[in-house]
Amino acid sequence: MKRILFVDDESNVLDGIRRMLHADRRRWDMHFAVGGEAALRSCEARKFDVVVSDMRMPGMDGATLLGHIRDRYPETARLILSGYSEAALTTRAIAVAYRVISKPCKGPDLQAVIERVCSLQDLLCAPGIRSVIGTIGELPSLSSTYAELSWAVRQPSSTVAEVAGIIQKDVAMSAKILQLVNSGFFGLAQTVTNLDSAVAYLGLNTIADLALASEIFTVFTPDTYIPPSLCEGIQFHARRAALIAGTLPLDATLRESAILGALLHDIGALALAKKMPNQFASVLALMNERGCTQFQAEEEILGISHAEIGAYLLGLWGINSVVVEAIAHHHRPMRVLHYGLDTSASVYLAALLSHEIDANPTDLEGLALREFDRDCLNQMGLMDQFPKLRVAAAESIC
Repeated sequence: MKRILFVDDESNVLDGIRRMLHADRRRWDMHFAVGGEAALRSCEARKFDVVVSDMRMPGMDGATLLGHIRDRYPETARLILSGYSEAALTTRAIAVAYRVISKPCKGPDLQAVIERVCSLQDLLCAPGIRSVIGTIGELPSLSSTYAELSWAVRQPSSTVAEVAGIIQKDVAMSAKILQLVNSGFFGLAQTVTNLDSAVAYLGLNTIADLALASEIFTVFTPDTYIPPSLCEGIQFHARRAALIAGTLPLDATLRESAILGALLHDIGALALAKKMPNQFASVLALMNERGCTQFQAEEEILGISHAEIGAYLLGLWGINSVVVEAIAHHHRPMRVLHYGLDTSASVYLAALLSHEIDANPTDLEGLALREFDRDCLNQMGLMDQFPKLRVAAAESIC
């Protein structure tokens, strides 16, 4: 049973949440704390799987509370409830919260968010993934520039000029970020030629995510045992999927997370090629022998796929949990509920379109799709839109 802590400075609000989620009391062990200090005392007394906090609280607000929980209890999932008028406060919360939930929030919406967070926790804590991660061993070190950048974007006082100045210290990172910014993912009206403009256009958090993407593609250089062309193909597919994600009918916030998820969705495959080349070679051999997909071969040999491996590693590196979730499920999207074209569905769709356009360039109606993918698209309500989305995707990568 998952143990969940709800935090608000008003006891009547907590009473409302208790009533709203009354039907869930048999599957969730729910606790309630009035204020941040009481919440920390509760966390000291027992372990919580999820903490859901209001943002605006006197003394210790939600962002400060979740920052303490992140530092002391990093395995605890952290959710923030924030009103539309609290934009400045919400910006602070993004750095410490897995999800920001808009108020007022209905019971089914809150239930759905908690369920998805718990589902991701269970997936990434499974024995199979821990075994593979143990074999992979120590993560490659990221540069001191990225460490400094990561710290800076979490500071409320950081400016565009300061963040751009940090990136400029690393010539290779600067070049890679400008390349990614101008790759067409974000549909910018003009070419961005300097980092100040890039940061101003996309914001501190998106720039930090792109910096991490550039770092990861660098540190996971494949073992000499693996053909370089294969890993070049993984990166090529990732960039195309990111371009396609940028064409999907999403609002700005969802589009940025979908683009990042698409760009990084196969990072687990690069990690396997780098850290477990013998097993990765066995995966390739099984694919050739059986004609199965890569993730199916990985599940047979390793018990998990590169999707879960990549999500786990990105979670350790601090990537937004919405993106981590999308990457974890991009081969099995129906492990979670979808509400329209969300980030998780978008990453799955972008990766699928990239593969399908290569394999079946004239199949505009999706007739050659695997039955599994047709079922997924139908369940997500996207099959009828597929022809139009496919045309837009093909045009974006011409």
